[in-house]
Amino acid sequence: MGQCVLLMPSYNTGPELLRRTVKDALAQAQPVWVVIDGSTDGSAQALAALNEPQERLRVMELEKNCGKGAAILHGLEHAANLGVTHVLTMDADGQHPASRIPDMIAHATRHPDALILGEPVFDASAPTVRVKGRRISNWWANVETLWWGIHDSLFGFRVYPVNALLGIMRSTRWARRFDFDAETAVRLCWYGLPVVNIPVPVRYLSPEEDGVSQFRYVRDNVLLTWMHARLMVGFFVRMPLLVVRKIRMRDRSR
Repeated sequence: MGQCVLLMPSYNTGPELLRRTVKDALAQAQPVWVVIDGSTDGSAQALAALNEPQERLRVMELEKNCGKGAAILHGLEHAANLGVTHVLTMDADGQHPASRIPDMIAHATRHPDALILGEPVFDASAPTVRVKGRRISNWWANVETLWWGIHDSLFGFRVYPVNALLGIMRSTRWARRFDFDAETAVRLCWYGLPVVNIPVPVRYLSPEEDGVSQFRYVRDNVLLTWMHARLMVGFFVRMPLLVVRKIRMRDRSR
């Protein structure tokens, strides 16, 4: 594996929470790139106040809110232009433990051609409706990939090979908002990438801890339902190829 950049999209995360999350990430890996996705909460100024050199922290600002996938794509284009081979994506809201960054990078180093997926281990802070609801998306993602190996389709703590992710992002006009995590996981399986799942503890921050979520139950579930409907059409088109790849993968593992 060549260079890996930690890529963090942020939309109105809150300046203090974002600053803490970035500082924790910087203590584990550099460089960290933050894409401010049209935020209006002063978070870009909060990061500027850290006075970190650009070699450690790069902040990119989008004029308007375009969505998580669009923000990651913006950073991904810059990464490709600089010859970066991998990006580790991490949410800005403090749910993903920075202490697990080295472990994720180590697995990507051992498996440079794979999609490294964090598999969330929830504690009591996780909302029950979120934990149970994601099982539906996970089931559909596995159907759409013939159980290729996706343990969790929605967890955004991942390491992607840049060229593979950029290729599928350029091939579709979707995966620009909350649908990014699930759709890219499915499409990269269609692309033929092996999957490595890494258990990662998750903690939902309370309002007293500046916890914030951009998840909107109705809006985002409608988006996911539409996404899985589209992906099922693509699955039926690709099913013969997926069957062949599954057989070859099974034969190589023997």
